[in-house]
Amino acid sequence: MRIAIKKNSKILALFAIACTAVVGLVNEFTKGHIQNQQQQHLLTILHSIIEPQRLNNNLANDCRLVTDPLLGSSEPQTVYLARFDGEPVAAAISTTAPDGYNGNIQLIVAVNADGSVSGVRQLKHNETPGLGDKIEIRKSDWITSFNGKVIRDEKDSRWAVTKDNGMFDQFTGATITPRAVVKAVKQTVTYFKQHQQALFALEGSSNSGSCRDEGQSLSKNQNSDTSGEES
Repeated sequence: MRIAIKKNSKILALFAIACTAVVGLVNEFTKGHIQNQQQQHLLTILHSIIEPQRLNNNLANDCRLVTDPLLGSSEPQTVYLARFDGEPVAAAISTTAPDGYNGNIQLIVAVNADGSVSGVRQLKHNETPGLGDKIEIRKSDWITSFNGKVIRDEKDSRWAVTKDNGMFDQFTGATITPRAVVKAVKQTVTYFKQHQQALFALEGSSNSGSCRDEGQSLSKNQNSDTSGEES
């Protein structure tokens, strides 16, 4: 009996080792494919807010990690720099709206070199389906209302929803979500205008595929099933 138990234990151990090896090999073989898919998805988003014909650098790799309170989080945010023959074209900046109805709303905001908004897209949120989820481009074109907008000055009262006498529509039954997004976009554009020269003065694109962490050097689609109305 003991011999049979030992024999079965060895078989199970060998089977476990073989399974582990197979999983490791599959992971190794698919890792590159997954990374390529992620890179392509990122480029699709970036090119939807900065037209690819406007630049000739590697937008996905010409990037920096920065932190600033204006970007809504203490976590590093990514800045993607678009250039044409080395000249600044626009920057796409990941940012957080921390005051969404159901928590953080992750956005990416592209700002042209002249300070106007090139485009905005939501990356992740947990807003109420049928209400706050209209920030998604596949649900509504509301997010495109930022295109071409500029901030006249820090007290530009137009950057608010219509309920607050601003120029951006709110959603029927949902004001908190668009209000949070408008505020986040405004702050992100402000950040860009404050740091534009420093951002584009940094060393150009690398082929490493990873962003340089600038730390503080520049600073002084998951939807929940939560129901209910936003006010």
